[in-house]
Amino acid sequence: MTSSLYRLYSFRRCPYAMRARLGLLFAELQVELREIVLKNKPTQMLAISPKGTVPVLQVFDAIVDDAVIEESREIMMWALEQQDPQGLLDTKFLHQANALIKQNDNEFKHWLDRYKYADRHLEMTQTEYRQRGEVFLQVLEKLLAKNKYLLSDSISVADIGIMPFVRQFAHVDRDVFYSLPYPNLQQWLQHWLEHPLFLQAMIKFKPWQEGDDVMVFPASLIDLN
Repeated sequence: MTSSLYRLYSFRRCPYAMRARLGLLFAELQVELREIVLKNKPTQMLAISPKGTVPVLQVFDAIVDDAVIEESREIMMWALEQQDPQGLLDTKFLHQANALIKQNDNEFKHWLDRYKYADRHLEMTQTEYRQRGEVFLQVLEKLLAKNKYLLSDSISVADIGIMPFVRQFAHVDRDVFYSLPYPNLQQWLQHWLEHPLFLQAMIKFKPWQEGDDVMVFPASLIDLN
């Protein structure tokens, strides 16, 4: 079966892929989802994106050459630039949102990986890696002391761009995370873990194989109004 939908290669538990799926969900865009297994990446994905990481969005366009978007932040921004019914790209906060996402990707993710896989990085202890990561958590805590979401009382692209990584940090040791002095951040994360679009983003799909029927994601759109 063929499809005219945009095609997303994804992996459910990857925070970058979560970010991309959230962008598509908030943009109310449907795509053909191809869930992959990291140890057995499909040749179809590698043919369009040899670097072999997810997410990858394949955009089919009859007017211009087909495009491949290989970075999660670019997929998220591209989706919301197509349509943004919830106003996540509010121009008043866009510069600050981009700066926060950059800090998340360039600094926090570095310490998150070492905290999660401390047994592979023996230069420091797991506690020391966690404390380095907490520098960014403290920035978020201060922001959330002022607003319900990171930049205002409305969701911005910063929230969906950063939340999957805070979730991953928390899940390294949930007892430790919820014992830390970040009540606003903990409440914000818990809110997101229960958000209907995040729950939709985390639905399990079987890994795609050639010949499978098209899997539309999301199967239905949720009205948040």
